[in-house]
Amino acid sequence: MPRDYAHRSKPKPRRAATKSTGRSAKKAPAPVKKPPYFAMVIAVALVGAFGYLLMQLNGTAETQPAPVAETTKPKVTTRPQSQLKETPLPPPPAEDWQYIEELENKEVVVDVPPPEPSQGPYQMQCASFRSSAQAESMKAKIAFQGKEAMVRRAEGKSGTWYKVVLGPYEQKRSAEKDRHILARSGIKTCKIWKWQG
Repeated sequence: MPRDYAHRSKPKPRRAATKSTGRSAKKAPAPVKKPPYFAMVIAVALVGAFGYLLMQLNGTAETQPAPVAETTKPKVTTRPQSQLKETPLPPPPAEDWQYIEELENKEVVVDVPPPEPSQGPYQMQCASFRSSAQAESMKAKIAFQGKEAMVRRAEGKSGTWYKVVLGPYEQKRSAEKDRHILARSGIKTCKIWKWQG
């Protein structure tokens, strides 16, 4: 008789045999791990050896005295009192300062460059504003630096302008000096021109 392998049911897995005590099977308790005695013994031995080594080092440091540097006292030779009285001190050397006399009679000639000719009065313009209030504010900032400025009204093709001007300066060097003072305070827009009265 031929067997039908295609429709044959798979065999059921077998269950583990349990004791027939009537109660459900309990899980077996996990085995108790023993502490690593060998590792503990090695750790204690290492700590003991380290402590012994420290005691030995400490003992040798205490027993060995610190080296003391030998100090030698300088030998002092003393002369008898009779010899000290017999040898007088030599007289002080005579001071011969020749340059003092030379400097008293010497004249120093210094070439002073002639003052540069004044090419007319200069003015320094630091700002130009559309509004009078802005010009007055700039004038106040310049006054805080100890310089006196004036606000000059100018009519042009583009309208009315208020210019903040310092001067007149007889020499351009004086205007440059004031421009550097104002630049250090933050006002770096000043220009030097010929005076426009």
